[in-house]
Amino acid sequence: MVKPNSSSILAVPFALVLALFFVLPLLLVVVVSFWDYTEYSLIPDLILMNYEELFYGCFDWNEGLCTTFATYLSTFKYVFLTWFLTLGIGFGVALYLVFCVQSLKMQIVLFLVCTIPFWTSNVIRMISWIPLLGRNGIVNTGLMSMGIIDEPIEWLLYSGFSVTLGFVHLYSLFMVVPIFNSMAKIDRSLIEAAKDSGASAWQIITNIIIPLSRSGIMIGSIFVITIVVGDFITIGVLGGQQIASVGKIIYVEMSYLQFPAAAANAVVLVSITLLMVAAMMRIVNVRKEL
Repeated sequence: MVKPNSSSILAVPFALVLALFFVLPLLLVVVVSFWDYTEYSLIPDLILMNYEELFYGCFDWNEGLCTTFATYLSTFKYVFLTWFLTLGIGFGVALYLVFCVQSLKMQIVLFLVCTIPFWTSNVIRMISWIPLLGRNGIVNTGLMSMGIIDEPIEWLLYSGFSVTLGFVHLYSLFMVVPIFNSMAKIDRSLIEAAKDSGASAWQIITNIIIPLSRSGIMIGSIFVITIVVGDFITIGVLGGQQIASVGKIIYVEMSYLQFPAAAANAVVLVSITLLMVAAMMRIVNVRKEL
C-alpha cells in the first residue's frame, strides 16, 4: 500500500528523466556558448565573444536594424502569423466538432479524419506543396486554363506565403486537440441557459465558450509557438533558402562546426521563448484551469 507521503518518491523517476534529457542538455548548451573555437576544435573557456558577435552593431541605431534583430524579427513574424491562423482554424474545427456534431461516434470519426494527414512524415507533407504551388504546378496551371491569369503567379512558392501555409498545414492539429479537449468539458446546461436568456450565438461564444476554453487555447498556443520558433526545415524547403530564420542560422553554424556560436544563438532563442511561455502562463493558470 502506497503511503500518502510517498508521492515525492513516485515523482523521482520522472524527475530523473527530465533532468537527464532536458535540464542537463540545456546546461551543456549554456556552458558551450561561453567557449572559444577554431576551425577544427573547441576550446573550453569563459568568454563573451560569441554573444558580442551575435549582437555586434545591434545597439548602434544609426546603422539601422542589425542582422540578428532582423533575423529574429523575421522568425517571430512567421511565429505570430502561424499562431494566429492555427488558432482560428483550431478554434473553428473544435467548435464544430463539439457543438455542431451531436453523435459521439461521428465526432470521433471526424476527429480521426483531421489526424489522417499527420500519419505521414512532416517532410512528405511539406514537399507535397511544391507540385501544387510551383510555377508549373496544379494551381497555376488550373488558373491559366480557366483564363483567370495570363502567366504563372510567382509568389505562391518559395515565398513568405508558402512558408506560412506550410506551417499552418503542419501544426494546426496541435491547436485543434487541446481546444477540443477543453470545449468537450463545457457543461451543455450553460449553453442552454444562455440560449433561454436570449443570448446570441456570438455572445455565447465570447462570454462562455472562449473563457472556458482558455486552458486549451493556451496549451495549443504554447505547442505551436515553441515548435515554429525553431523550425528551419520548413523555411528552407518552402522558402527556397531565401527567408532568414534563427533556426536556420543555428543549423548553418553547426554545419560549419561553430558550436559555441550556435549555442549562444540557441540560448538567446530559448530564453525569449521561455519568457513568452511564462507570460502566457501568467495570463492563464493552465494547471488551475485543468
